[in-house]
Amino acid sequence: MRRREFITLLGCAATWPLGAHAQPPEPARRVGVLLNLALDDQEGQARLVAFQQELRHLGWSISRNLRIDYRWGAGDADSIRTFAAELVALAPDVILSAGSPSVAALQKATHTLPIVFVTVVDPVGSGFVDSLALPGGNITGFSLFEYSISGKWLELLKQIAPGVTRVAAIRDPALTGGGGQLGAIQAIAPSVGVEVTPVNVCDAGEIERAITAFAHSSNVGLIVTGSTLAAFHRDLIIALAARHNLPAVYYERFFITSGGLISYGPDSVDPYRRAAVYVDRILKGAKPSDLPVQAPTKYELVINLKTAKALGLTIPPALLARADEVID
Repeated sequence: MRRREFITLLGCAATWPLGAHAQPPEPARRVGVLLNLALDDQEGQARLVAFQQELRHLGWSISRNLRIDYRWGAGDADSIRTFAAELVALAPDVILSAGSPSVAALQKATHTLPIVFVTVVDPVGSGFVDSLALPGGNITGFSLFEYSISGKWLELLKQIAPGVTRVAAIRDPALTGGGGQLGAIQAIAPSVGVEVTPVNVCDAGEIERAITAFAHSSNVGLIVTGSTLAAFHRDLIIALAARHNLPAVYYERFFITSGGLISYGPDSVDPYRRAAVYVDRILKGAKPSDLPVQAPTKYELVINLKTAKALGLTIPPALLARADEVID
């Protein structure tokens, strides 16, 4: 064998084992995220951070084995439908969806891609899953709360503002959950001596007109039921309640940190951590149909004393003692 050929073979022998045993880059999995708030919404960002942190804790890294495509619906039905179609076209391994409008849009766009939802009221009644224990299709996730909590909002309103005799229940009529929440409120209204009026709203202009018109009556208050619409327009609703001196009860804490009076509902960030666990399980082979829909594990009562003072209300000591958080 000639010397040059021998050196060439020796070089191949030296380098071949390294090439054979080198680990190829780990293929990145793809996750789509359709959120119901706006990109610059601090609450939405906090929820997203919780989701990302839990994914990192579970071993997923944006720079190594995971790609996430985000879309922000900003409470707009047309945008949500457009973004749902865009995400489905990307064919991700799983999609995280926030709010009933987002889930409904994704459900129309795909019957095969796995979807994990958060902040959905009544996923069974909305037709997203067959049952909570056995979702049955390509969708599962974490419900916002049960309807029974809605009656407690009216009880809280009477405790904090006993003179209220008429209440406007703000709801999104397009949601199945809107009717269920209203029904639970109306069921206990006679026992506390309150007349409940449903206020159907679909955009900012309608919200302002409806609250302004209702505020012309005496001894009135507001209950803001759970919906993407209410979450997106919360600053407007809170400002209108302050302008018209209306005591109002909300379904989640982030309304109160924005200046609302009182809320009773689940932690709005924790479901995103729990959703990351479901996303992780699906990426590792689990099927949504085998993952039961989970309910909130904790409810919190939050009171804003500054807002109460501005409304001329004195919070009962017993209610303050029950509060999980009091904002001065």
